[in-house]
Amino acid sequence: MTTQTASRPASSATGPVIADWRDFYALTKPGVMKLVVFTGLAGMLAAPVQLHPVLAFTAILAIALGHGGAATLNQWYEADLDAQMKRTESRPLPAGRMDRDTALHFGVGLSAFSVLLMGLATNWLAAATLAVTILFYVCVYTIWLKRRTPQNIVIGGAAGAFPPMIGWAAATGDITLMPILLFALIFLWTPPHFWALSLYVNADYARAGVPMMTVVAGPRSTRRQMLYYTLPMIAVAIAPWPLGLAGPIYGVTAVLLSTVFLALTIAVVRNPSIKPARMLPEKRLFLFSILYLFTLFGALVIDAWVPVGRAMGVSA
Repeated sequence: MTTQTASRPASSATGPVIADWRDFYALTKPGVMKLVVFTGLAGMLAAPVQLHPVLAFTAILAIALGHGGAATLNQWYEADLDAQMKRTESRPLPAGRMDRDTALHFGVGLSAFSVLLMGLATNWLAAATLAVTILFYVCVYTIWLKRRTPQNIVIGGAAGAFPPMIGWAAATGDITLMPILLFALIFLWTPPHFWALSLYVNADYARAGVPMMTVVAGPRSTRRQMLYYTLPMIAVAIAPWPLGLAGPIYGVTAVLLSTVFLALTIAVVRNPSIKPARMLPEKRLFLFSILYLFTLFGALVIDAWVPVGRAMGVSA
């Protein structure tokens, strides 16, 4: 889910183009931010303690700003890779619409401010978790793993799994089993979701020298591994219901959606094609995986707030 700014020239007859608000906005990866904010909000709303609306808004703003800062630092560090890939070559840095120092200062500023804002508005456990998320994404995934191992998206996917835990901690001041399960759900969801996309752009990663699983192990092995992650993901997705942490609204939704997810993943495993034009199962899985997470977390919130959900579920 990458959002790019409209194409604009990097320079003109009168000199270089100065970055405008669209370029700064693009650095925050707003497409990905929607999912980050939504899962963080869902974790907050599903918690047994409710924040004042103003504090809740501030906490979600801090999560969004933290994501934006981390995404900016990711693009600052990977500008050379982005320039070699068609999917990312029009981003502000590789396109020459912004200098690296500006992006660095913007990313560091957003990141530091988001942690401070979260701590002052809610509690320092939530702020510390947000700080760990930013550092994990920038230092562990972007700097350490991305160019070194095909397990980059597997381990690095933890960064995208923290938001519901942050939202829960912001509301309650602690971290219990339920937010840990939500973390595990996104962590296990990330490989099949991302690899479904990377099968399409495998040539881009190979050209840039990024050791993605699709490049190192090949499409066939990657498809099998997608299934290996899908099976425990389904178990984690359904677990809150039998454990009494969620009610039937969430439970039935998790069962139905996970059944579809599994069927689509099996279709991907059975697809022998290595040509993007023939990867319809991969496209379907990628699109459904986004719907899957949005709907599942939406059902979690509804389950927590609708009387039948509260009556038949047990708060964590």
